[in-house]
Amino acid sequence: MIAKRRSPKGRSIRVTFKLPADRATTSAFVVGSFNDWDSARHPMKLDRSRSCWTRNISFKPGETIEFRYLVDGGEWYNDEEADAYVATPFFSENGILEL
Repeated sequence: MIAKRRSPKGRSIRVTFKLPADRATTSAFVVGSFNDWDSARHPMKLDRSRSCWTRNISFKPGETIEFRYLVDGGEWYNDEEADAYVATPFFSENGILEL
């Protein structure tokens, strides 16, 4: 699940990434073109009350990013609410967000 919110002055767009809690047992990360696919930079937090992993990240308006979720150190998931998908050389797809 993805929620986008523009800042009051329009200088940034805050994206809330959400992944159902049952997709990951111990860890979940948002990784993508915006962080050089570094799984350590954007860990998600488990929100037990909402039964999901979450992470907020701010971007500049007009950016286009590729992203995926990396869970439990090895499984990759796409978000069904991505704006589009693009094929990768690894025989998978990355989600696309148009900001």
